Amino acid sequence: MPMANANLLSELQSGSSLIIMRHADAPGIGDPPGYRIGDCSTQRNLGEYGRQQAKEIGAWLSKQGISEARMFSSPWCRCLDTAVLLNKGPVTTERSLGSFFNEMSESSKQTRELEAFVRQQLSKSNKLPLILVTHQVNTYAYTGMSVGVGQMLLVKVNSQGKAISSRALN
Repeated sequence: MPMANANLLSELQSGSSLIIMRHADAPGIGDPPGYRIGDCSTQRNLGEYGRQQAKEIGAWLSKQGISEARMFSSPWCRCLDTAVLLNKGPVTTERSLGSFFNEMSESSKQTRELEAFVRQQLSKSNKLPLILVTHQVNTYAYTGMSVGVGQMLLVKVNSQGKAISSRALN
């Protein structure tokens, strides 16, 4: 597990930072032909290692003082399951976090939608940390950083919700 980040909670409570995370380990690449959102039996899902990985990341976040967060996830089952297993509170699906792996032409449009969502979330006076669980393509489009499975980035954003800097947490 990663080392402690002494100021992580205060950074997340600043109103200008969030965590974006790639879902935990789900063996394979992409989704099978004919997959359907909302039907996990048709999608690539977390394996046993991925489920354990998500629980360990949730425990690490707790050790950083993050016992509760505003949790948003891609509607894909592997992201939802990761978010739930972090055990930081109720998880809400957010369309702008959905994968565009099969529709890369959607990258710019969907990233703008994500920026608007982040702007709206961080403008609230709610001091609970904001954690977004999504896919590698989304994380890269938003931050410019490639991430491995289960990897989290601490992202500092401007007032428009655009990522201005990010660093790996694990």
